Amino acid sequence: MRRIRLLHAGVAALLMLGSWSAASTLPAAAHDTAADDAPPASAGLLHAMQRDLGLSSDQAEARLAAERTARDVAPTARRAAGAAYGGSWFDADSERLTVAVTSDASAATLRAVRSTGATVRTVEHSARQLDATKARIDRLSAPSGVSSWHVDPAANAVVVNVVEAERADNDVRRFVARARAAGPVTVETVPAAPRTFAAGTVGGDPYYTGNVRCSIGFSVHGGFVTAGHCGGGGAAVRGWDGTHIGTFQGSSFPDNDYAWVSVGSGWWTVPVVLGWGTVPDRLVRGSAEAPVGTSICRSGSTTHWHCGTVLARNETVNYSQGAVHQMTKTSVCAEPGDSGGSFISGDQAQGVTSGGWGNCSGGGETWFQPVNEILNRYGLTLHTA
Repeated sequence: MRRIRLLHAGVAALLMLGSWSAASTLPAAAHDTAADDAPPASAGLLHAMQRDLGLSSDQAEARLAAERTARDVAPTARRAAGAAYGGSWFDADSERLTVAVTSDASAATLRAVRSTGATVRTVEHSARQLDATKARIDRLSAPSGVSSWHVDPAANAVVVNVVEAERADNDVRRFVARARAAGPVTVETVPAAPRTFAAGTVGGDPYYTGNVRCSIGFSVHGGFVTAGHCGGGGAAVRGWDGTHIGTFQGSSFPDNDYAWVSVGSGWWTVPVVLGWGTVPDRLVRGSAEAPVGTSICRSGSTTHWHCGTVLARNETVNYSQGAVHQMTKTSVCAEPGDSGGSFISGDQAQGVTSGGWGNCSGGGETWFQPVNEILNRYGLTLHTA
C-alpha cells in the first residue's frame, strides 16, 4: 500500500505542475480544433499505437497528423453536403476523411465537399434516413442474443450485431426480421455479448462506491464524469486511499451510461488523463469529436493505457441490464475496473468507458458514452488546460 500511496502522491504533484505550466501559455477555454503548433507525440503514445495498431513510429506520427486534419475538416464537409450528407469516416489507407453524399446531390454540392479536402463517395441513403431507421429499431425490444446496432456510413446501412452462438435463436431471428423492415439493415456476428467493466473492491485504484471499483473519466469544474453503472445518485465515493472524494450528483443507467461526481474534502480536479507510465500524462484541451476510423486511446485503472480505432458512433448496446443509446464503439480492449475511464484522441476528450466484450490478452471491443453528451445533460464545463 505504501508503494501505491507514493505513486498517487507523485502523480498528483505532476498533474498540478502540468496544469500550472499549461495555464501560463494557453487559454482556459476548450479548443475545438487541433492547434497548428501541437506538440509532437510522445514516445510512449507512439509505442502504444505501434503495439495496438501495428504501426511503425513514422506511420503513427503521420496518422496522428492526418487524423487532426480529418477532425478539423469533418464539420465543414458536413455543412457543405447539406441534406445530401450520408455520414463520414477516416480512411486509414488514404489518411483522408471520406464523406458520403447521396446520388441526387448537385455538382455544386460535390465541388463544395471536395474543396474541404475530403474524399467523396456516392451512396443511396442520407444520414437522416439511416438515423430514422436506427430510431425505429431503438423502439424494438431486443433479446439477449442481439449485441448492438449502429449506423455504418461506409456500409450506408444500419448494422445489427448478433452474438454468433445465438444467431439461430428464434427471438433473434424475429428481431432481425423486424429490423430489416425498418429500413436498410445488414447483420454481422460478434463473438460475445457486451458487459459493463465495473469490478469488486481491490486496493490501490482511483475510486470506489460501495463494493464497486471504477475509473475516473474527465475532470469538470466541480467534479468529474464517469459511467452511470458505477453508482446511483447520492452514492458516496472514496478515493484510491479510502478517503471521501464526494458524491454522485447525477447518474443514468441503463438507457444512458453516464454520471458525474462532485469533488471536495480536500480533493481537487485537474485537466489530465493518466498515462500510467506508458505515455506521459495527457493534458486535456477540449472535446472535439474524432471521426469514425481515427485512432483513439483509453486510460483505466485495471489495464491502464491501450489504443485502437473508432469503429462506430451512435450505437445502441444491449446489455443484460437494458439497452444503452448513443454509444461509440472502438477496437480498444478493456477489463473489469476500467469502467468510467477516459477515452481520448490526441488532447481531445471523447468519452467515458462503458463496457464491451473480450479482454486485453485476447482482444475485444469497448464502448464509451460521448463526453459532450454528458456535459450537455448536466450543464457541466470540461476542465481544460
